[in-house]
Amino acid sequence: MSEKPFAPATERNAAAILDVLRHEFRDVITVLEIGSGTGQHAVAFAAELRHLSWQTSDLDANRPGINAWLAEAALPNVIAPLSLNVMTASLPPRSFTAVFSANTAHIMSFAAVEKMFALAASVLDDGGVFCLYGPFREQGRFNSRSNEDFHRSLRVQDPAMGVRHLEALDKLAIGGGLDRVRRYAMPANNLLVLWAKRMSDDNHGDT
Repeated sequence: MSEKPFAPATERNAAAILDVLRHEFRDVITVLEIGSGTGQHAVAFAAELRHLSWQTSDLDANRPGINAWLAEAALPNVIAPLSLNVMTASLPPRSFTAVFSANTAHIMSFAAVEKMFALAASVLDDGGVFCLYGPFREQGRFNSRSNEDFHRSLRVQDPAMGVRHLEALDKLAIGGGLDRVRRYAMPANNLLVLWAKRMSDDNHGDT
């Protein structure tokens, strides 16, 4: 079995995220996690939210580590990771009732973030939610000096990366038929933001 990767930040933020998901995912049946990373979130959340099925996914390089976590946990409601790159991914429409992603938007290019929102909009059933966790800018401002410093360090690594403007993400969401419904302040100056897929009837107002 592959050695399990370990992300300390994931270990630290899991409990706070789970507190929100217990409420937000109470009626969810199927979740697609975009960018499962180490697999720690999938195991932590699926172990507590036994009513839902959690589909992991990531780039091929990360899948062995995810599988190591899944093998050790042996949870019946976590599914082995799909090979998924948001730039090329194509999944059946309306195949999930929720999409979850953590700490991905700031390490992707903005073009990839656009693709991620389009993918979420496509795979969500009506009324489903896209839940995105991480650092964000709001009204053009950082909510802490540490997030501003983090943004600068990302830009040094790769100019395409960076802490995203939440208002820009709202525009991407609206274009895909998603509307922001809730925003949670989280530890370490992060946010958990949810967008909901409009019901089909809302899209027929002009016909």
